[in-house]
Amino acid sequence: MTIYILVFLIGAAIGSFLNVCICRIPAGGSITFPPSHCPSCKAGIRFYDNIPIISYLLLRGRCRQCNALISPRYPIVESINGIGYLLLLYEFGPGWSLLAYSVFFSSLIALTFIDLSHQILPDLITLPGIIVGLIAASSVLPAGMINSIIGVFLGGGAFYLAAVLSRGGMGGGDIKLIAMIGAFLGWRDVLLTIFIGALTGSLVGIFLMLFKGKKRKDPIPFGPFLAAGAIISVFLDREIFIWYVHLRGG
Repeated sequence: MTIYILVFLIGAAIGSFLNVCICRIPAGGSITFPPSHCPSCKAGIRFYDNIPIISYLLLRGRCRQCNALISPRYPIVESINGIGYLLLLYEFGPGWSLLAYSVFFSSLIALTFIDLSHQILPDLITLPGIIVGLIAASSVLPAGMINSIIGVFLGGGAFYLAAVLSRGGMGGGDIKLIAMIGAFLGWRDVLLTIFIGALTGSLVGIFLMLFKGKKRKDPIPFGPFLAAGAIISVFLDREIFIWYVHLRGG
């Protein structure tokens, strides 16, 4: 039980850092300077007001200095990252694979919220992510080096072809994101990720058009759906493939 508490606390603390990345990377700012401060009055946040999740609840989502509302995104990201680390620990146990999947998970969380807010997937995360994924897959992850390399080129190549055929309908950030996912998970899971991402994206798009007045040409960030597909693939790929084989009568 102690290790689960520790892992959750580490995940929540890293989630706090992810909030800094989500806020500053799209604006081209430094993720280390200046220290954490209120978005409204710019007052520095003291350490006891910067405790993940708890400080937000104690302050009731407001700045201590100016009483301005603070986005609920902050505790949401911290909670998701902490819970994600718990699930990864439960699934894979302590070890190097847990560390690699945790880096992958946190990268996907940061990219998801950046894409939702700014409709971009920064190279600062995806390009190093490809390199880290290749190293991790060739050393501690089950994909292995060959599958990882194939995953990079299969995922990135498929999306590049889609971008060419759609004449810009697929963004460059999506190409690099799916290549990063392929690096960590290999070619089979990158195909599963694409399928899940396309399916969920289509369903959400239809819902938004029917009930929220969205039009077919209105942009919908695809990154969050790819991230969701990748996370599902990490935890449920074996079960999904077994189900698919049984469905086909194999």
